[in-house]
Amino acid sequence: QGRVPAARILQPAVTMVAIRFIRHRPDGQAQVQEVSASVGQSVMRAAVDAAVDGIAADCGGVLVCATCHVYVPSDWAPRLPPPSDDERSMLDFTAAPRRDGSRLCCQLIVDASLEGLTLELPETQY
Repeated sequence: QGRVPAARILQPAVTMVAIRFIRHRPDGQAQVQEVSASVGQSVMRAAVDAAVDGIAADCGGVLVCATCHVYVPSDWAPRLPPPSDDERSMLDFTAAPRRDGSRLCCQLIVDASLEGLTLELPETQY
């Protein structure tokens, strides 16, 4: 009654998760960059901090530029919160074709459930 199991007390809180970005080079080869993202930050901020080539993030994450466009694989899409109306509207302005898994990664907030998230980068943000 009111006691927390010892196993829960001893479990460290997850503070960092691994997120992978896949960029397809002109020669057709996939280039994978894994970044460590802090819980609570946006996926866009983690990408910018790790200098992920392909995330421009011109507006700094305030949802006015669509230059942090990513493609979420179909197996990950149901695990993410749905896009807001504002995000859906901004996705109309992406430079690369919009697909079913299109998201703006400034709107994806890192939590422990995103461990291992893999995102594909579009050919261009401009």
